[in-house]
Amino acid sequence: MTTTKQRFHRTIDPQPANGKDTNRHLRINRPRRRSRHAVAAAEFAVCLPILVLLVFGSIEASSFIFLKQALSVAAYEGAREAALSTSTNSAAEDRAINILNARNVRDFAVRFPDRSPEQAKRGEEIAVEIVAPTQSNSPLAGQFIANRDLIARVVMLKE
Repeated sequence: MTTTKQRFHRTIDPQPANGKDTNRHLRINRPRRRSRHAVAAAEFAVCLPILVLLVFGSIEASSFIFLKQALSVAAYEGAREAALSTSTNSAAEDRAINILNARNVRDFAVRFPDRSPEQAKRGEEIAVEIVAPTQSNSPLAGQFIANRDLIARVVMLKE
């Protein structure tokens, strides 16, 4: 009764009947390490550009989400200031500018598209819009991506 071992997908009789190793020619050599390195290098060459694109794309996307959130918060705070009964244009604009400067937003514009807070009467809507370009606010690939303007608009009633 002989036992068989499975080695490299072939069965080899460890002890032949006549005592001589006649199955020596059936043994399979292990693959060379060089070919393994070549396969790994080829896989790396294919996968690296995809991984780099995913990483930088994720950074850019999160940067634009942060920019949009900063514009929304600044527009909200500017509208809150503009909605006060004693508010002025400069006070509302300064409130929004302080928030945008704290969040390192560049090249923005604060505007009151419908009417200025000083001209609005109690119960009328006051809108604040803040616009910022994506190109100058991009941390990595601003020069490679088409420039777009992100706009945040908040409307409140004058108190």
